[in-house]
Amino acid sequence: MSPLDNPSWSALNGAQTRFAEGSGGARRYHRDVAPFHSVPTDPDAADWRDLARLTGPGAQVVLNTNADLPADWELVHHTPAVQLVDDGITPAPDAEAVRLGAPDVPEMLDLVARTQPGPFLPRTVELGNYLGVRRGGALVAMAGERMRPDGHTEISAVCTDPAHRGQGLAARLVLAVAVGIAERGETAMMHAASANTGAIRVYEKLGFAVRRETKFIAVRAPLA
Repeated sequence: MSPLDNPSWSALNGAQTRFAEGSGGARRYHRDVAPFHSVPTDPDAADWRDLARLTGPGAQVVLNTNADLPADWELVHHTPAVQLVDDGITPAPDAEAVRLGAPDVPEMLDLVARTQPGPFLPRTVELGNYLGVRRGGALVAMAGERMRPDGHTEISAVCTDPAHRGQGLAARLVLAVAVGIAERGETAMMHAASANTGAIRVYEKLGFAVRRETKFIAVRAPLA
């Protein structure tokens, strides 16, 4: 089984254990880091009980799993997605890219709120290298590293202010983030909503290939 078959589980039990909470068959990122919870690839009843204890009764959580839900768990929402993996990209530094960190988080959160690339929380920036482009002092595009399943790093939070789209900023930042991933000897990977066909085409042109179909689901734990 590849770490990419269950990337959050691999990351939370490996390179990103310092951001992990939970035990037994359930893990989650610290709540201000990322919203993802995780269970083993083929969870049994005990694993789901561990997750219920971790989340608390009636809590809503986000999972990236294709496993069937137990009858007492409620499916709230699901987003079909694809997982893409480096299949010949050419990482390239970008002269305009600047490193982003904790002082930039308010601007990063504002850009995410306006562009909706996916979850980004106050401490997400701690998960890895985040790069941005500024114009007139304002942050107008960014991309960075999120999950780190064994041997891989996910490029995420790829977004551009609507007023600055069409300039290739997102593609340039993806390749710039990929430089650090390659230097660590890891393989870049990504997730994209299946409906976001435009972004998927861009990533494929950069040298990513769709590895598998997957989904992100919001589920509610049993009340008791």
